[in-house]
Amino acid sequence: MSKIEANSAPFSYDGLDRVIHEKARLGLLTSLMAHPKGLAFADLKQLCGLTDGNLSRHLGVLQEAGLVDVTKGYEGNRPHTSCRLTKTGRRRFLDYLVVLERLVRDAARAAGRADAPSAQLGVVST
Repeated sequence: MSKIEANSAPFSYDGLDRVIHEKARLGLLTSLMAHPKGLAFADLKQLCGLTDGNLSRHLGVLQEAGLVDVTKGYEGNRPHTSCRLTKTGRRRFLDYLVVLERLVRDAARAAGRADAPSAQLGVVST
């Protein structure tokens, strides 16, 4: 998008990466960001409230995009899968957060309340 086109579409938020923006993957990446050494599959499943199948599918998408490393092995005689963010994944997630923060600021401004927390915007968490 050219500079002129970007200026004429200030609310396009092109940096909202569709791979990251999906709710389950956003939760996975946030969990992994909070645990830089990685997490076991079972821990991610519990933290994000996903089924085995859903977690596997979303990890596959993130792995294909180069955002996470998935390592399969054994601990004793039991299979063990661990997941961690890649350097690229960490960078893309941080870039995504910058755009998301801009979106929140723009929404607050549009509501007439610059720098207002979500509770003051009338947003009620459920």
